[in-house]
Amino acid sequence: MNGPAKGVGSRQEAAALIDAAGTDEADWIAADLEGALPRVPIPHGPVVVVAAHPDDEVLGFGGTIATLVAAGVAVHTVCLTAGEASHGTGDPGAMARLAERRRAELTSALRALGPLPDAVHAQLPDTGLDRHEETARAVIAEALTRTGATLCLAPWEGDLHSDHEAAGRAARRAGSDSGVTVWAYPIWMWHWARPGDQRVPWHRASVLPLEGEALDRKKTALACFTSQLQPRGPQQAPVLAPAELVHHTRAFETVIR
Repeated sequence: MNGPAKGVGSRQEAAALIDAAGTDEADWIAADLEGALPRVPIPHGPVVVVAAHPDDEVLGFGGTIATLVAAGVAVHTVCLTAGEASHGTGDPGAMARLAERRRAELTSALRALGPLPDAVHAQLPDTGLDRHEETARAVIAEALTRTGATLCLAPWEGDLHSDHEAAGRAARRAGSDSGVTVWAYPIWMWHWARPGDQRVPWHRASVLPLEGEALDRKKTALACFTSQLQPRGPQQAPVLAPAELVHHTRAFETVIR
């Protein structure tokens, strides 16, 4: 997930909302998205799930990954950065240690979701993904071709985090190049948006309900990301505070198609 990277231009005000108090989950519950949005059938595979940082794929789509694996669908993951900048960018040694830790957390999380192959790690720079979109596109395109994917999932291009948006754009381009359908999953949107927010393309949104076992597996997988769940330092909140995590432990997941 990582802390927010702010937007520019006409999006600056919206991006600043990420640093403010987020939308309470009670507001999303009251909106009854599961009842209001259409349901999309479980996709056929193979499926490639792209993440900007270790944990994005689990936050946004982990329950459906568990559902797919249980149904015998092949799922592959591509992680574009190691999330080494989530605790700050001052100490190269500390960043390298955090990168190693976050890759190990992702390995454990994927195992919690089911018998999944190890993630492909592109090792592109955290918080700088927008400067490496062409490389990201090539990495994703190679994964789509190698796995014979029929569907790709990636962070939403409107998420107001520069790495998430770059990952989404790169996946869209790779999908277009390869003839593979691309769906997006939002992450930070649940924090800065509100029900009915006109910046969100609700007409393209759908939900995938999660059965109990799939949701349990997702929660177990999320617990693996201790670097994001624990305080980042003295008087520093965790990246995934409880108020954020609850957005991602619903009994359904949302995609934008």
